[in-house]
Amino acid sequence: MHKSNWEDLRYFLAVAESGSLSAAAKRLGLTHSTVMRRMEALEKRLEVRLFERFQTGYVLTAAGLRLQEQLAPLALQLAAAERQLGGQDAALSGQVTLTTTDTLLHGVLAPLLAAFREEYPGIRLQVTVNNHFLNLTRREADIAVRPSNKPPEDLVGTQVGILRTAPYATAAWLARQTAASVQELDWVAPDEALRHLEQARWVDAHIPPERVVCRLDSLHAMAEAVGAGMGVGMLLCLLGDARPELVRLAEPLPALDTRVWVLTHPDLRKVQRVKALADFLKQHLYERLA
Repeated sequence: MHKSNWEDLRYFLAVAESGSLSAAAKRLGLTHSTVMRRMEALEKRLEVRLFERFQTGYVLTAAGLRLQEQLAPLALQLAAAERQLGGQDAALSGQVTLTTTDTLLHGVLAPLLAAFREEYPGIRLQVTVNNHFLNLTRREADIAVRPSNKPPEDLVGTQVGILRTAPYATAAWLARQTAASVQELDWVAPDEALRHLEQARWVDAHIPPERVVCRLDSLHAMAEAVGAGMGVGMLLCLLGDARPELVRLAEPLPALDTRVWVLTHPDLRKVQRVKALADFLKQHLYERLA
């Protein structure tokens, strides 16, 4: 592929992943007008509209989504090749601080971090588990692995997958119920600490408050409560499908889909130990969550 064509595709991925021209330009070290001009040229050359332009940002069209899906594995492979050919992997050392949620740590990240340590034995990991973004600008963390449909604009990173959500309950508990509708069943729900989540808003909109019998401040804890037979819960499929005692009551709701990101601060992108972990997680999380 001609160099300029590949550059346009690289800029396309930056806009697709960041959701805006300004964020993509900042990530690429280019001007807003340059990125906009290259996106318009790419659409003209491909003869297809890749983005819908809104005041709130750029949203991929169906054609844009197909192109992103086709390019994402190639981009990750190129990043891995650059890392392997750099000749510095074995010498990397120091500490990298990672912040993530309990759900992603228990469900996905723990074995990946163990594999990373085998490949980079000189790097020590500090993992902070909570349900809020730490301030990467103040170096509270070097990397964030977070589910969010609106990641902070001052961070740069890559979308590595989507978490889907559906209602679950145990088969044994369901067998004892006589309610005519889900609104009459007992529910397990997120508490105030998780009020920002779409599933919390869904419960507030669809389930009477008196039917919510237990609220918890952790999605992992919600799966435990539903698995113990406390009621129905809107659970991440990542957690619900892993429990044989649970039954999925409906297909995942697209409105509750949450994108997963590997994020860091722009100033940390060239710190080799930070880049090593970020690239490693992007590659392997994409394989598991895409």
